[in-house]
Amino acid sequence: MEAWQELLDKYERIVFSVPRRYGLSVDDAADVTQLTFTILVENMDKLPEDSRLGGWLTTVARRHTWRLLERNRRQGADKYGTLEDSIVAPAGAGTVESWELTEWLNQGLSKLSELCRNLLFALYLDPEQPSYAQVATRLNMAVGSVGPTRIRCLERLRRAMDA
Repeated sequence: MEAWQELLDKYERIVFSVPRRYGLSVDDAADVTQLTFTILVENMDKLPEDSRLGGWLTTVARRHTWRLLERNRRQGADKYGTLEDSIVAPAGAGTVESWELTEWLNQGLSKLSELCRNLLFALYLDPEQPSYAQVATRLNMAVGSVGPTRIRCLERLRRAMDA
């Protein structure tokens, strides 16, 4: 119990800050934080011992923030930003909603070039959260072209998903 409290003390504010940076309310951010730590408990035995827990937790929080933003967008709620802010990662939860969102994203991604798919995956879905330099090396492109290419790929994804 003491170890769990230490873990919460260390990571709770970081996890809570993720949905707040995307403009979610305090209540929604608290829900995302609670869900993130619930997922941690459920997956504790699956995490490698050398995993970077902080990065893993922020990735989980970011993905659930995106899901909530997308749900709000679909329900006609206030727009919280661009598609970049609402990309949904494949979920392991197994719910119908998670499956539908994953399928919707996969359909959009399947309409993109291999470069765009690989770039968007590396920037938004890769649990390692590589830097632009790492992405550029991985995709054999100049570091300075990662940002502009990302913007073009997100626009293509938006058009593909609207079609």
